[in-house]
Amino acid sequence: MTTRPGDRTEPARVVGDAYDALAAVVRPLGDEESWLPTGCTGWAVRDLMFHLLADARRALVALHTPAAGPPDRDAVTYWTDWAPDPVGAAHGRRYNRVAASMFLDFGQLKEVCLETLAAAARAAAAAASDRPVRTQGHVLTAGDLMTTLAVEATVHHLDLTVGLPDAPGPSATGLAAVRATLDGLLGRPVPYDWGDEHYARAATGRTALTLAERRALGADAARFPLFS
Repeated sequence: MTTRPGDRTEPARVVGDAYDALAAVVRPLGDEESWLPTGCTGWAVRDLMFHLLADARRALVALHTPAAGPPDRDAVTYWTDWAPDPVGAAHGRRYNRVAASMFLDFGQLKEVCLETLAAAARAAAAAASDRPVRTQGHVLTAGDLMTTLAVEATVHHLDLTVGLPDAPGPSATGLAAVRATLDGLLGRPVPYDWGDEHYARAATGRTALTLAERRALGADAARFPLFS
């Protein structure tokens, strides 16, 4: 993706928008809401918030970890390492549940989550988007890293609001980044008239494909979910 400073699709702007939208959901939550279910199996709101906190911390580390070698992944191919892993997913659910429970006061978890999201957004705004950085065993440009962070934040925003019907939705730029990533993984624009939010849910396994959708996708239906 070619970007220009100030362009709505500039990566720092996209991840900043995604994190701002998340913060708007998190900020008013109280202890009662923190126990509501989410779109992530086995996770309540507070568990997913701890996962989002961990990802924002990863963003801060990655944006300050320059890499000497050239990028081996971009904003789309970053996701190609994903494969179904029921055992790993179960371990992740258990870890997040236990770790999130260490915050006896939900307000403390909320405060550190909001602070870290804001810090990660500021770090993204200050980073040169073409600088190679390292994360999770791969090298990406900082701009491509930012796009992956926005995609993950936007998909989890949809998860977070499953039990919060009055909460604000994800940012438009975040949803556009999700669509571009999914189309990139699919290798073509999705051949179905899906809205951004439904596409995000269907292509990440959060919503089952209907028979009509499977027919429209053809052989590509077997590739869903594209990532989770």
